Amino acid sequence: MYQKFFVFGLLMSLFLISCGGRPGVDKLSRELDRYPEYSIVLEDMMEEGNFFTDYYHKYKIIYGEKVGAEDSLTYHNLTTDWIKVEKKDFQKYYDNLGMVIASKSADGKINTTAYPPGYNYVGNPRYGQWRQDASGNSFWEFYGKYAFFSSMFNMFNRPVYRNDWNDYRSYRGSGRPYYGRGNAYGTRGSYTKKTHNSFFERRKERLASKKASFSDRVQKRMNRSRMSGTRRRSGGFGK
Repeated sequence: MYQKFFVFGLLMSLFLISCGGRPGVDKLSRELDRYPEYSIVLEDMMEEGNFFTDYYHKYKIIYGEKVGAEDSLTYHNLTTDWIKVEKKDFQKYYDNLGMVIASKSADGKINTTAYPPGYNYVGNPRYGQWRQDASGNSFWEFYGKYAFFSSMFNMFNRPVYRNDWNDYRSYRGSGRPYYGRGNAYGTRGSYTKKTHNSFFERRKERLASKKASFSDRVQKRMNRSRMSGTRRRSGGFGK
């Protein structure tokens, strides 16, 4: 009952945010601050309208909840509905599709620099350990009780290798987003294009629609110009 109450309360907060709109990430972070840990992933983005454009985000939230007197946390994940955001926030996070854009760690520290999902748990012996594959490469493996992290953070098809982790550690504290070696993550990332097809299909359709609309406007101007020229040429009187 206690767990259901917390989940229901968070869902209601997210519903109010989705109805009230702005701002998205900041307001979500304030609502989630009651929990010991959380990660906010930018799950999807959308633009609507041609002359007057509205901007929307969809977030995936993974959060840890302390239940009772135990030190261990129970983890949950959910995805919000579309939340209307301001243009400046849409542009601010545009490069970070599929990435964690805000998080809180067990020590209470808030991180607002984007990084790949799940990287905040890699390297922590509480959650897993480094293993070696058949080629001798060191990769991160979550313990059985935390194996669901791989599913929550969509890490099944791309394990975190030690070289990735070392590269990520060099970025921490720099204030720069980490898009992975070879820029695999983020809106321009090769891995993101495989995991977020709906966004890229939607963007492709929108660009095609805008291009067609622009061509129609140009054609209409050209037609009006021809008609105007025809009227001028045929408007004189003979002697």
